Amino acid sequence: MVADLQINTIDDFDYQGKTVILRVDINSPLDPVTKKIVNDNRINKSIPTLKTLLDQGAKVAILAHQGDTLDYHNLIPLSEHAERLSARLGQTVRYIDDVAGPAAQGAVKALQPGEAVLLGNVRYLTEEVSTFERSVKLSPREMVDCYLVRQLAYLADYYVNDAFAAAHRNAPSMVGFAEVLPTAGGRQLISEVQALYSIMENPQRPSIFVLGGLKISDAFGMIRQVLENGSADRILTGGVTGMIMWIAQGKSFGKQQEQFLKERSLDGFVEPAQAFIEKYGERFVNPVDFAYERNGSRVECSLDELPIDDVLYLDIGSQTISCYKSVIEDAGTIFVNGPMGVYENPLFEQGTRAIWNAVAASPGYSVVGGGDSVNAAAMLVDDAKARFDYICTAGGAMVRFLSGVELPLIKALKKAYRKV
Repeated sequence: MVADLQINTIDDFDYQGKTVILRVDINSPLDPVTKKIVNDNRINKSIPTLKTLLDQGAKVAILAHQGDTLDYHNLIPLSEHAERLSARLGQTVRYIDDVAGPAAQGAVKALQPGEAVLLGNVRYLTEEVSTFERSVKLSPREMVDCYLVRQLAYLADYYVNDAFAAAHRNAPSMVGFAEVLPTAGGRQLISEVQALYSIMENPQRPSIFVLGGLKISDAFGMIRQVLENGSADRILTGGVTGMIMWIAQGKSFGKQQEQFLKERSLDGFVEPAQAFIEKYGERFVNPVDFAYERNGSRVECSLDELPIDDVLYLDIGSQTISCYKSVIEDAGTIFVNGPMGVYENPLFEQGTRAIWNAVAASPGYSVVGGGDSVNAAAMLVDDAKARFDYICTAGGAMVRFLSGVELPLIKALKKAYRKV
């Protein structure tokens, strides 16, 4: 068990000959045409927990999801996921395209020690989709009577959850089984929680947060929490976050950029930014120059040259890069979420490439999280997985965790602490 977290780990139980329901998050990006998996990072991260259970002689029934009502185009069967799990594991993980019905139950009952079956996509069940969660709002105790838990829990001796990326979901597969079975967190989940706790509770100083990207709501939720609790000594801003911080101080970026922000309701963050600046202004380091496109070329301009009415600013500039690198070099802890610009465009990858490589090279403890940030690391940093201290698989769960929100899964695991 991890006493400080009050969560059981998989090392706290004996699984020999026991049936384990293992919830993983192997929800993977797909090719929009072929529907084939294009990045299996989450699949790879699930292997240590699965291997531990199988090596101990457990009979493992795996639950997972792919897609949702909000991204219906990704809602597909998990047959390829089973194939990739099998290849990484070095043994067959059988797939049954049934979530919890007679075929699924039969497959679980037929398991022998050291065998695993991946059951059907849990998002095929109404009670597992996001629209159901928002509309019905069941408590974990009420989920015991949901179809999924009712159909499978009686077959199992233990429940293990290794799906931190879905920890913000209040769904039966995430929190219902913990009400009725001895429960533990998997290796990936525990390592992600510990990495994020280390940033929030006991960071090496100075602690630097690098926040950018277009999802400014993510950044602002974290900003409030890490400034109020003192986790962040400095915040380096980029992307839309950096522009909003300057607009809050009266700077104009020109008609086209400000129309872009208004159409996406991003101008609504100006007022909160003003409050942050008033209270914590000295802890922000904001861009001092920006890059835009002119006649197919990258052009940089300083703050003094703004506004320029007919451009969008797509990256931080060279002076900002130099400033940020010097701050990062002296950091004890660095957390990165959100790119500095439109890194997918070769003209505007410079800021993200330079900052990500500076973080990777820094002697400080570094954590990268969020889909765009992880993708940027894979694209722009050599040997990123080896050079960053931790790469978080989670997006929404990570943001909520760092924003001070108690996640449903963490609450369920704490409730199940020491339950035997």
